[in-house]
Amino acid sequence: MRRIEVHQNGPAEVLVMREHAVADLLPYCARIRVEYAGVNFLDVYHRRGDYRQALPILPGMEGSGVVTNLGSSESTLAVGDRVAWCLHAGSYSESIDVPFSKLVRLPNSIDLKTAAATMMQGVTAHFLTQSTYPVQSGDTVLIHAAAGGVGGLVVQLAKRRGARVIGTVSTQEKQLAVRSQGADHVINYSSCDVAKEVMSLTSGRGVQVVYDGVGRATWNQSLESLARRGYLIVFGQASGEVPPIDLQTLKAQGSVFVTRPTIADYTAGPTELQDRCREVFEAISSGELRIRIAKVFSLNRAADAHSFLEGRHAQGKVLIKVRGNCDSG
Repeated sequence: MRRIEVHQNGPAEVLVMREHAVADLLPYCARIRVEYAGVNFLDVYHRRGDYRQALPILPGMEGSGVVTNLGSSESTLAVGDRVAWCLHAGSYSESIDVPFSKLVRLPNSIDLKTAAATMMQGVTAHFLTQSTYPVQSGDTVLIHAAAGGVGGLVVQLAKRRGARVIGTVSTQEKQLAVRSQGADHVINYSSCDVAKEVMSLTSGRGVQVVYDGVGRATWNQSLESLARRGYLIVFGQASGEVPPIDLQTLKAQGSVFVTRPTIADYTAGPTELQDRCREVFEAISSGELRIRIAKVFSLNRAADAHSFLEGRHAQGKVLIKVRGNCDSG
C-alpha cells in the first residue's frame, strides 16, 4: 500500500509517499480501505515538531472508508460497512487498521466525503458548544477564525442554541462567508481592534465565552473581550502557543476562566464518541448543520494540502482523497 510518512520534522515538503507492506491485523482492529483523510492543524503540529512524536510520523488523525477485514468476529461491524474515525494516526494511507472503539458506522444519509470532513472538526465544535461551555440562549459569543473549519461549525452550533455570534476574520471575502453561516456580526481583525469592537457591540459588557483556535496572536484580545466570569476556551494554536498565564490577570479581567480542552478528553470512551457523532450527523442530515469543504487534494499532493491549510486559505475543511482522482485541488 501507499502512505504518507514524515522522517524528519520540518516544512510541508517533509511529507513523502512510501510503499509499505500491510501488517498482520490485530484482533481488536478492523482493516479499512481509506477513501478520504481529513487535514487538520494537529497534523501540521506533528509534522513541524510542535507536538513531539517519535519518527517516523504517520500523519492523518481522521478519515473515512470501507471495512475490508475484521480482526475478530466479536465486533458489531461487518465487512462492507462504511465507517469513519478520529484520533488514530496514519490516515494518509490507502489502508489503515483502526481499533473497533474508534470507529463509527455511518448512517445512509452521510457520505464518505462528508464523514471525513466532520469527525475532528464536527466533534470538536460539538463539545466546545455543548460541554466545555454549554452555550445558552441569550449568550453573546466571540469566535476567532470563524471562516475556518471548526470556526464555521461553532458559529452554526452557537446560533442553533440561541446565541448572538460575533466572528473574526482576516479578509472581506471571509466576512461574507461567516455571515452566510449565521454570524450576527463579523470583525475584520486586520483592520480594527477586536476587543474595542466587541465592547462596542456589547455596550461594554463583553462576551460570555471566546472560542479561540488561533492562540498567541489573539490571546490578549480574547481576554480583553470577556465579560465578568467569562470563559476563554483556547482549542488550538495556529499562530503559536499562548504565553504563560498570570493568575492575577484573570482576576483583573473579572474573575474569568481559561481552559485548553482536547478532543481526546471529550471523547473519553466509545459511548461518548458515538453519542457526539450521532448528534452531529443528525444535524447534518436535517440541514441544521452545513459542512463546508474548502478543497480536496490527491494523496500525492499532501504537502500542498498542508501548505494550503497553513497559509490560512481554507474556508472550511481540507481533505485528501486517497483513491482515484481528487474532486478539486
